[in-house]
Amino acid sequence: MFETLTKGFKAAKNRLAGVTELTEENIDQALRDVRLSLLEADVEFSVTKEFLRRVKEKAIGQTMQSTAVVGGRKIKIGPVEQFVKICQDELESMMSWEGEPIVFSDKKGTPTGIMMVGLQGSGKTTSSAKLARLLEHEYGKKVLLVAADVARPGAIEQLQVLGEQIDVPVFAMPDANPVEICERAVKHCKSIKRDTIVYDTAGRLAIDEQLMDEVHEIRRRTKPQNVFLVVDAMIGQDSVKTAKAFHDRLDLSGVVLTKLDGDARGGAALSVKQVTGAPVKFVGMGETLDRMEVFRPDGMASRILGMGDVVGLMKDFESVVDEEKAEADAQRMLQGDFTLDDFLEQIEMLQNMGPLQDIFEKLPFFQDSMPEGFQVDENELVRTKAIVSSMTKAERRDVTLFKNQPGRIERVAKGSGREKKEVGELLQRFVFMRQMMGDIGNQAGMLSKIPGMKQMAQARRMRDVVKTGGLEQNPMMAELADQLLEAAIAEGGAPGGLLPGGARGAAGGGGSSTRKKVDKNKKKRKRKMKRKSRRKGRK
Repeated sequence: MFETLTKGFKAAKNRLAGVTELTEENIDQALRDVRLSLLEADVEFSVTKEFLRRVKEKAIGQTMQSTAVVGGRKIKIGPVEQFVKICQDELESMMSWEGEPIVFSDKKGTPTGIMMVGLQGSGKTTSSAKLARLLEHEYGKKVLLVAADVARPGAIEQLQVLGEQIDVPVFAMPDANPVEICERAVKHCKSIKRDTIVYDTAGRLAIDEQLMDEVHEIRRRTKPQNVFLVVDAMIGQDSVKTAKAFHDRLDLSGVVLTKLDGDARGGAALSVKQVTGAPVKFVGMGETLDRMEVFRPDGMASRILGMGDVVGLMKDFESVVDEEKAEADAQRMLQGDFTLDDFLEQIEMLQNMGPLQDIFEKLPFFQDSMPEGFQVDENELVRTKAIVSSMTKAERRDVTLFKNQPGRIERVAKGSGREKKEVGELLQRFVFMRQMMGDIGNQAGMLSKIPGMKQMAQARRMRDVVKTGGLEQNPMMAELADQLLEAAIAEGGAPGGLLPGGARGAAGGGGSSTRKKVDKNKKKRKRKMKRKSRRKGRK
């Protein structure tokens, strides 16, 4: 997505590798690469010039290697790291904004108004639906969509279809003018007890007085708390000129940048705020209605510099993962109980998180470790999913059924449209992965610092001793081994007394077990509270 920008900063870092001091000469050489990449990425010229001036001013004279404590470890920070830090700070300041992304109404009974404006084809209607879904799912709002675009054929029907998909009502009056529609929509919003209203206004192929007069009158009569300009990131510097014209007339609250996952060079994200004063507040990252997120300048700056975006990656992960189920799945995997059905679920989870290329780019130092122009093969997941889906339920549960039965492999290959060799390779990779997960669960030495891992390994070893030593005929001993394993997994381990207490309880030799009873509902409530606090922290 930001390959053009990242390439320039990567070249600059390479030029500075090995220097002991940032001088005007070596800084100029490095910034030449940065300047070319910024201009190539459609960053406005005056914005590029000012960015380079500030970086150069702060970087010259940064010398010697100093140390800093990160995560309890001392690491060396040289001129290159200082240069990257200066660039990151300046990139963030170019895009940052204060306060909440949306201003909500503080008057009881008055719905929050959000007006979407922009040129035709920028993605206003889809963005309106995406924003409505985000407001309902992330902010707990009850949204009403307003179809105020009567100029474009099919615009009203499109919004109605999108509204059905996200279960949000749509207010439409096909024969009325846009100003009247928006005025009536406010009354309708109150009558059906909705607290947020999103106006999808009409666009034009170019900025004209009729468009400006129309949106200005809608704003004057409805008095929305937020006015967002929807901008197509792929139109480059033209988007900045568009933003300035709308901001001068409407006093924009912010910008919604769409199609940022396509061939966009990213320059609009860096230029909009500097030129207009209206910052980017939301970004559309894909075609599906769940692919809109609050714009994070720090994450964008980090990705441009090739350092990934771990926070953004975790947000993607949390949006598609059931935390309680993921915990239970992880425990099963550590016991070696990992089936092809689990494998299929993981593939679907990755697909729900969005484009694989986007996920990989959020990994730290992805750009440094991958060759230039590297592209993730999105179809690999599709091919793998087709192979697994062509297997029977029994085969997905037990891959040993394929052993010495080439007929099964041939049937799966035909059913998935793949070669027999591909099916065999997938089975080999799966068996290796399952074995590796089981070994991790057994070898507590590697992960003994993780609560419960040591106890779980001890319990598994005891169960193996019981079985291999012929003691499984003793029901009490066999039950004890299984109880210990379950306790270690369920409780995350109980250091300092699990084995003795469990032994007394199982043997019935007086005294009560030291195992505490788990209140599952209480644990579930705690997890929900943690998730809510994390969401609040991100807002």
